[in-house]
Amino acid sequence: VPRPRVPLWLAILGNLVVALVIVSLVQAFVVRVHNVASGSMEQTLGVGDRVLSSNLPYLASSPQLGDIVIFGHGLTWDDPELPPTADPLEQAARVFGDLTGIGTSSRTYTVKRVLGTPGDQVSCCDANGRVVVNGMAMVEPYIYEGLPFELGTLDCSSAVRSQRCFGPITVPKAGYLVLGDHRSNSADSVAACRGTRLSGCATFVPADRITGKVIAKAWPPGPI
Repeated sequence: VPRPRVPLWLAILGNLVVALVIVSLVQAFVVRVHNVASGSMEQTLGVGDRVLSSNLPYLASSPQLGDIVIFGHGLTWDDPELPPTADPLEQAARVFGDLTGIGTSSRTYTVKRVLGTPGDQVSCCDANGRVVVNGMAMVEPYIYEGLPFELGTLDCSSAVRSQRCFGPITVPKAGYLVLGDHRSNSADSVAACRGTRLSGCATFVPADRITGKVIAKAWPPGPI
């Protein structure tokens, strides 16, 4: 007995559903594509670059110093999601984006570099203007357009303090301190602390907001 022929539209719909399921599984468990929307990570990542992130590196370990990470949040880094929308079409688009990684989402995604892990003490600067983590000066050849620092004239002890200076800051448990590679143009963990001696000014990324490690550039293609 010949099998009934499946209508073309139904076959196409079935293929689309299968494709979306595969894309959703890949985005959730293997790799996710993000668009870099700001210049805070220049020159490592440029505005408009498409990057690949994966949570696989963090299945057996946690983010390490120097990792470039993606984290999702709402209007602030402490908010898990954006405020609800009254527009049903926008809400549907958010759900679709959350499932597939295509289009809008219920979260905003930000990319930064980890410079402080839970329990670390982070400050800037040593005599050479470097970030210090647990007493060790960090070597950061990737920094682009760093803030002015001149020992004895514009440093962390001068009458007018260098904007490069902050801390010391102790990173809380289950939190991460992140900075942009474009230090003079980055809304990062210490943006409100620079050039001051304020305490409690730092903003940390909750560990559960980190969705993955940036592993490569999809466009223009290349390693990180």
